[in-house]
This record gives sequence, structure tokens and C-alpha cells, in this order.
Amino acid sequence: MPKHVAVIMDGNGRWAKKRFLPRVAGHVKGVELVREMVRACLERGIDYLTLFAFSSENWRRPQEEVSLLMQLFVKALEQEIEKLNSNGVRLRVVGDLQRFEPRLQLLIQKGEEKTANNTRLNLTIAANYGGRWDIMQGLNCMLAAQPEKSGDWTEADLEPWLSMSFAPEPDLFIRTGGEERISNFLLWQLAYSELYFTPSLWPDFNTLEFDKAIASYQQRERRFGRTSEQLSGKPDA
Repeated sequence: MPKHVAVIMDGNGRWAKKRFLPRVAGHVKGVELVREMVRACLERGIDYLTLFAFSSENWRRPQEEVSLLMQLFVKALEQEIEKLNSNGVRLRVVGDLQRFEPRLQLLIQKGEEKTANNTRLNLTIAANYGGRWDIMQGLNCMLAAQPEKSGDWTEADLEPWLSMSFAPEPDLFIRTGGEERISNFLLWQLAYSELYFTPSLWPDFNTLEFDKAIASYQQRERRFGRTSEQLSGKPDA
């Protein structure tokens, strides 16, 4: 079973369009699927679930849709924090949060504080997040923390400053909606993740589809640069 699953929840708008509904209806349905995925992870003993909710590029969408997404984010936080807390879920939100309105920032802060001691599942929402932004902000923080040091920086020096430094790197990355790219999501952290792409639109991605992704992951051999023989303890042919 993967320890950490990261997901790009793609296809809400297309799901709504197929049903002649406004795009926001797809996003509302998508929030319901988040609840289902949280339950699925709790039942399967997965420790970390990271969801790409809003990218730094999503600000380019029509203003009306962006506004509705922000309202939906606020509503979800208001309604779900108590449920997450009662189920032992710790919530974190990563990304450049300064662009969000003060009310949303406050709800995020309160949600993180309320669930800070929970250990059953670590739920991370990436909002106004981009992988390149993450690396650059981490680099700037690292340099500011040790201005006297120059050169000879290592990966270990940078990693504590990345926004996902609290979590192991994802074992399994899932993207719904049929696209086969990572779209500036966790660029550093996905270096050795197993990638799984599915044509299922996010609102259709139920627990059965989730189990298919996990089954695909379980059939793969994770070598991290080593040979199959090294992993099995057998001598090379």
C-alpha cells in the first residue's frame, strides 16, 4: 500500500459540460469526491493524501469561475473541519496563500491549528501552488537563512525549505481527466513517484477507480536506480 498518494483532480468542468450543467456544478461534485477519497485513504491505511486544488496558473480562468472556486473553498473549510478533526485527519494547505482574501486565509489557519495534533491521515491541499514557485521560494528561504554560506549547496540543504518538507515523497501520483502530464505539481517531490493516468473525470473517480490505481502501483517494481537483482538479493545474471 502506498504511504503517500498525490492527485491532480482534473475534469470537473468537462464532467459538468457533458451534463449541460454550469462548470461550478462539476466543482461542487468534485468536493464530494474529496470526502470519498479521504474515507478511502483512512480505510486503506494510507498516511498522506495530497490534492492539487488550485494551481498558480488557474488565476487565468474566467473571473466568475475563480470567484466561485474561492467561495467553494471557503464553504468546504467551514463545513469539513469538524468532520476531519473527529476522524483524526490533519489538514495542511500549501502554496502562496497571500493572494487569498483574509477570510480564507483565516479559515485555513484555524483549520490547520484545530487539526494539528491529528495523526491518522495527513491531508494536504495545494492551493495557489506551483512546483517552480515551490523550488524558488525554498531556495530563497535557504539562502536567507544562511547568508554567510556560498556554494556547495546540496539537496539536503534545500529540502527542509520546500512546502512539502513534512511529508515523504509521493509513492503514487494520480491524474484524472485523461491528460498525461504533471502540470507544474510537486516537481521536486515527484522525481521517483509512480505515475498513473486515467481518463475518468474527477467526479467519476470513485473508490473502485482508486483501487485500480493502487493495484497498478502494487504491480510495479520500484528500483530507485538499482537492479531487480539487487532488490531481490539475487546475484546479477
